Amino acid sequence: GTTPGTDYVVFAVVLLLSAAVGFYYAWRSRKQGTSRDFLTGGRKLNALAVSMSLTASYMSSVTVLSNPAEVYRYGAIFGYLSISYVLAVVYTSEVFLPVFYRLAINSTYEYLELRFSRATRLLAMVIFFFNALLYTGLVIYAPALALNQGMSARVSNSQICHVLWCLLQGGLKAVVWTDVVQIGIMFAGYMSVIIKCVILKGGISTILSDAQEGGRINFVDFDINPLRRHTFWTLVIGGTFGWSAVYGTYQPQVQRYNSCKTIKHARLALFINVLGLACTLTSSVISGLCLYSFFKNCDPWKAGQVSSPDQLLPYLVMDILADHQGLPGLFFAAVYSASLSTVSTSINAMAAVTMEDLIKPRIKLSEKKLLLISKGLSLFFGIVCVAMAGLASLMGHMMQAVSIIGGVCGGPLLGLFSLGVLCPFVNSKGGLWGLVAGLAAAVSVTIGEIISPSPPEMTRPLSLSTEGCNFSSGGSLNWTTPLPTEPSLYTWQSPSYLYFVVIGGLTAIIVGIIISLLTGKKKRKDFAIGTVISFSYCFITTFCFCSSTHHFRGIEGDGGPEAYANERRHSFLSPV
Repeated sequence: GTTPGTDYVVFAVVLLLSAAVGFYYAWRSRKQGTSRDFLTGGRKLNALAVSMSLTASYMSSVTVLSNPAEVYRYGAIFGYLSISYVLAVVYTSEVFLPVFYRLAINSTYEYLELRFSRATRLLAMVIFFFNALLYTGLVIYAPALALNQGMSARVSNSQICHVLWCLLQGGLKAVVWTDVVQIGIMFAGYMSVIIKCVILKGGISTILSDAQEGGRINFVDFDINPLRRHTFWTLVIGGTFGWSAVYGTYQPQVQRYNSCKTIKHARLALFINVLGLACTLTSSVISGLCLYSFFKNCDPWKAGQVSSPDQLLPYLVMDILADHQGLPGLFFAAVYSASLSTVSTSINAMAAVTMEDLIKPRIKLSEKKLLLISKGLSLFFGIVCVAMAGLASLMGHMMQAVSIIGGVCGGPLLGLFSLGVLCPFVNSKGGLWGLVAGLAAAVSVTIGEIISPSPPEMTRPLSLSTEGCNFSSGGSLNWTTPLPTEPSLYTWQSPSYLYFVVIGGLTAIIVGIIISLLTGKKKRKDFAIGTVISFSYCFITTFCFCSSTHHFRGIEGDGGPEAYANERRHSFLSPV
């Protein structure tokens, strides 16, 4: 068996590699450092390093653990997200990048004051902080969940101390080059699992045929019903809006490509990053199919061996890599690296926003003091993020939680920034009320999802078996079995969680245009454009309502609510 010490050695080497990068950049910039250099890397970074950092900062521990679990439960259709990556990056590089890069701003939200008003900037900043803190809390919680399955969970406590040291010393340059090291470790961790699975199963063809038999190769699903969890349309449309919000408005990502030496490098960094995202998604999908191939006859989650689907991949690692010295350590180092890159990115971004949006406009300080405050802010936000990790344990399945948080916060901001860049007639009142309305719409559908989760026939979880298990799972209900409920015929039906960002974004755009037309100088052309967009929104809303109504009629025709309740009773998976 493995000497546990070997795994800890591998883990420690990863820590030291990352720490070394932070200290190196701190030493290099010890004499000529400004707060701007600390937060933007002095605008001297090249396209390749920034593209890898863009990929690493959003390839979080949630991605490494949750995406394979998502494929395991809902099938490889998840791979359609790769189309949305391309569409989102094209939109970002053509619409947002030229504006942000030429303005040379440290905080994305500076643009909102220049374009709309200070009130709009401050509200957007509050939304950003809410998003960043919750998301970073989830990302810190994920390695604790994984380590709990293998190595000691106490190791996770050293994580933030290390992140803080890295940041306090080197700023954005350290974060970017640490990401470059970490993305290599992440892919090494993924590949160690995939290669071992393929060897044990005697080839990739066995894994694919198992997946085919289990219904996991489910790419042919073009159902336009917006209530369905994963279809071609929800993944491509919802994914495009979601990733456009990330790359077009989310401070950590904008800060990355703004740190490139030229706009050509910035654009190139975005497009190279698409390759990184596609490789990550491919690794996730294959890992998910490997999970199914190994657990098709005995699902550890349903059998109560793990407390969450997000622990399935670490559970598999401890099962198949335990005899290989250091490889479990490499995998857990990969999860840790994914978390480290995202946390360091978020902390650096929050420090930049606080500095540019709250401190600099009000207080005149020397560069030396501003640099010290930047480092102090990084430390403060690091501590707050660790505290937020406690909340993360209450949020359920991590991948969906991340998408919903991103949808609620990112959708309205995407709508607002799009209005600012693409609609010159939209005024400050339109921008502010558009943002408020978009946020209200996104929060409303989220509350609807929490109160009345989507039923199994909309989420379509695929079958999982415990027939081949060698241990008794007991006959009592456990938390994986939903309690029987009698749903009302008029229960709220939530759209796919991937559409939350679409609802928030479109609402912000429509309300922003209407308010601007009502309060500004009306021009026929502007009015015509506004009317067309408003009608489009009304059409989409009506379509969602009709789909929902059609769905209930379908239930009635198939035996009414009683049949629906029976189906819920026999489902082992709680609706997510």
